[in-house]
Parts: sequence; structure tokens; C-alpha cells
Amino acid sequence: MGIFSFAKDIGDKIFNHDDAKKEQESHANAAPAHTSTPAPASTEPSAQSVANLLLKRVQQQNLNISNLSVKYNATTDTAEISGNAETQADREKAIITVGNVQYVAKVIDNIDIKQDAPESTMYTVKSGDTLSKISQEVYGSANEYNKIFEANQPMLSSPDKIYPGQVLRIPKP
Repeated sequence: MGIFSFAKDIGDKIFNHDDAKKEQESHANAAPAHTSTPAPASTEPSAQSVANLLLKRVQQQNLNISNLSVKYNATTDTAEISGNAETQADREKAIITVGNVQYVAKVIDNIDIKQDAPESTMYTVKSGDTLSKISQEVYGSANEYNKIFEANQPMLSSPDKIYPGQVLRIPKP
């Protein structure tokens, strides 16, 4: 359990401009007919919408986490994740899945784990990094990059698709 920092504006864009527009339109359409002027449009989605998308994103990872819950505070750009994970890897994957997203600057981890294991190192990708370069730095061999790739699946779809500011799990050697 702890607090993890992420780059708020660098992560995956879970809302695109059209999604925000659809949400605003649905709220405007729900307004009573006697309202003559629509409420001012917001450029950011609601905190509940972000929390719902974050929860869905974690669920799509097929992690072994029961009682999964995600809350989001738009004022502090903080996501809070809780539940019961089978493994340390499931817990860490949930944290980076939530943190590597637009709008999230911090993740508060309240996930309990059943099988205690050493924590991975969290590594923030820098410009010019590759998984081979990170592997060389961490493990002393560029050929161990697949260990990092596998530790971050299914979030990573290819060893070549990492970006500066992204946070990756680096398993202990």
C-alpha cells in the first residue's frame, strides 16, 4: 500500500474530445425543458466518468482482483484503488494501469494481496529509452528486455511501444 506518482498529461488518453462532448450533450439533454440557457460546457470529464473508465480499464486487464473499486478526485487528480489481489504482480499491474492515464497524477493504493512477494521497482520511461536499454541498466544485459515486457502485459502490446513519462514495473532480478 502506498502512493504512486505519475505524469498527469502524458498517459493514455481515456477520453478524447468526442467523448467529453458526448458526456456534455447527455447532461444537457437531461436538463428540464424550461431551462432556456444550457450550462457552460466543461472541457474535462466528470470525476465519476473518469473513475468508471479507470475501473473498466483495470477489469480489461483480466487481473485476479476481487472487490475492485476505483475512486477519482478531479481536484487533486488522484485515483484511489482498492480490492483484494491474488498476487503482488496483479496489484502492481492495477496501479500502473490506473496511473498511466490522462488526468491521473497520483494513485493511492489500498489493495490487499493474498500471496506476499517482493515489490517490483517502478521505472519512469525517459526520452530515448527502449526496453533493451532499460534492461541493460537494470539487469546488466539488454537481452533481458522480454522480462520487463512480460511484467507489463497486457498493458504493453509491443516491446517497441513505450513512451516518455510512462511508468513500468521492473521485476527484481
